[in-house]
Amino acid sequence: MKQLWVLLIALSTPAWPEPPNSFEELLQQAQDDRQIVGERIETAVRQFATAGDRQHALLEEAEARLQALRNQSDALNSQHRYQAEQLRARESKAADQLTQQTTLGEAFEQSANHLRQLFEGSLVSAQIPGREAKLTALMGEQSTPRITQLKELWQMQLRELVESSRVARFQGRVITPNGEQVETLITRVGPFTLLADGNYLRYLPSAGQLTEPLRQPANALRELAHALEDSVSGFHPVAIDPSRGHLPQLVAHAPTLLERIEGWIDQGGLIGWIILGVGTTGLLLALSRLLVLIRLDRRIRHQMRKDQADSGNPLGRILNVYLGNPRVDTETLELKLDEAILKELPRIRWGLGGLSVLAAVAPLLGLLGTVTGIIETFQSITLHGNGDPRFLSGGISQALVTTVEGLVVAIPLMLLHSLLSSHSNRLVQILDEQSAALVAQRAEQRFESQ
Repeated sequence: MKQLWVLLIALSTPAWPEPPNSFEELLQQAQDDRQIVGERIETAVRQFATAGDRQHALLEEAEARLQALRNQSDALNSQHRYQAEQLRARESKAADQLTQQTTLGEAFEQSANHLRQLFEGSLVSAQIPGREAKLTALMGEQSTPRITQLKELWQMQLRELVESSRVARFQGRVITPNGEQVETLITRVGPFTLLADGNYLRYLPSAGQLTEPLRQPANALRELAHALEDSVSGFHPVAIDPSRGHLPQLVAHAPTLLERIEGWIDQGGLIGWIILGVGTTGLLLALSRLLVLIRLDRRIRHQMRKDQADSGNPLGRILNVYLGNPRVDTETLELKLDEAILKELPRIRWGLGGLSVLAAVAPLLGLLGTVTGIIETFQSITLHGNGDPRFLSGGISQALVTTVEGLVVAIPLMLLHSLLSSHSNRLVQILDEQSAALVAQRAEQRFESQ
């Protein structure tokens, strides 16, 4: 607009022509100038109109371009949003795949570690060595397992399962108790037991070797093992080791009865020796009295088959009393026979009271040893401040040894006392029966004589 006004001013400003010579020239000149100015104004107006149309066209063109750009911007924004959504979807999918791969890798590693631990303690490894190294190499390849790795791991698990259900035979080396390595035929009973020549074997996973324990189970179990090794087919009973080789080791370290008794004697201390002395005394007393009662029983039964009285047995001495009083009445004879029987009772029942006392004292001594042992254990804990439960349990177990010794001594002594009491009562009953028979015989003789 500013340029248009400048143009109008320039057109309206007349040039400075030469001055007119007359009024007619001046009028003509003014008319000419007016015409020129009008033409110039019309020209300027036309130019302005043309410029306005052109500006309007430019404006419309600019607006069209703006609309096109807006449409293009909207399309680009829509495409951007779509691509952003696609990107988020792909990122989520990639994250899910990464999580699945991580979970698969962790599951694979966990399964492989579990299988490796199973291989290390499995008796199947004695027959198929090298499985642990192969599994370790399989685990160390990649963080994300491949299909081939998964299949190989599954095949290892399946083979372990199949081998655990079989009874297999294979050649292998066994270390004997002498330290020699012997090549022999080995029988594997599932994942539990290894047998060779009737002996139970132990597998050492760390060394990958088979050893023969120094001590074997009972002969009956070894005979079953021999029968299984010699068999070709069918079902055969055999003892298995659920601990997979640890039971033979426990059997090897388990003390024998003699070793256990020696250990009890050492742990019992002074009171233990006293209890053993009581037991020995009671046992000797019981055996001596048992021999005496058996001898008296034989002599009494021998006297019952004879008519002549023998003073070497209680019944013979009672017969002497009967034969030595032929003229007394039955009441007096009965009293004399009762007196004779009473004289025989101390000889028959001698030692039974002492044996009963020994049987009662033995458990009391054991209890005394236990109490003193527990007191010593707690005193040691108080002095040294040792709170280890194994120390406490070890001290209490040693203290309880005397109780065991007391019961071991008391129970046989009580049984022997009961046996001797019943035997002596039977002998006294025989004497009473024979005495009553003699009194009845004297009464019958008196009745016949009258």
